[in-house]
Formats: sequence, structure tokens, C-alpha cells
Amino acid sequence: MTATERSLELARAAAKAAADKLADSVQGIDVSDQLALTDIFVIIVAASERQIGAIVEAVEDDLRDLGAKPVRREGDREARWVLIDFGDIVVHVQHEEEAAFYELERLWRDCPSIDLGVPVRPGDSDAAEG
Repeated sequence: MTATERSLELARAAAKAAADKLADSVQGIDVSDQLALTDIFVIIVAASERQIGAIVEAVEDDLRDLGAKPVRREGDREARWVLIDFGDIVVHVQHEEEAAFYELERLWRDCPSIDLGVPVRPGDSDAAEG
């Protein structure tokens, strides 16, 4: 099983919102074969709590415009790792220190990465992750 077109649409919108807010990195992982609850993890890394808050707000606004509402949101108080569950996708917005410690992309390395249409590291001149 692979991620649905709707999941890909939402993940790409989340990635674009994060890139627009100058996230340090943005990655997509297709977890649909491993998890029954969601199709895609979008992993976003930011340098500060303020930036994490701005990214979370932008992601929620842009996905709301596509008709997606968060089912659950966790981690707002500390703003070091905010998880936003949209059902079809789960967005992880992490401070760079938490991202380096937990290495979600390493934990899910057996799952395929997804081209989200933005560079893995916004500002890079290389092509988007594929």
C-alpha cells in the first residue's frame, strides 16, 4: 500500500508552508505500509521555538484551506516538538536539538522517502528529495 493522492497533497502543502517559514529541513516519509493510522510523516526541523510556532501556524492555516483539520495536536506548551495529526498525515515540527537526538528519519529508514516538492533543506540549490 502506498500513500493516497490526498495524503500527498496535504504533505506537499505542509512542506511548502514550512519552507515558506524557512524551516531548516523538510522531509516526507511514506509510513502507509507500516502504520494503519496514517500514510505520511512530514518531519520539519526549525532552529527556535518561535520559528516552530510560526511553522505550526502556517501548516495548520494552509491545510485548513484544503479542508483538513487537525485531529490532535501535542507539544504546544514547550514548542520543542509539536506533533499535528491530520489523520492522513502526521506533521512533526521539531527543534533542531530534538531532531538530532530522536532522528525520526533514521527510525523510519525502512520506509520510502517522498518528494514533497521542496528542498530537504530550504535554500539548497539541489533538487527536492526524491
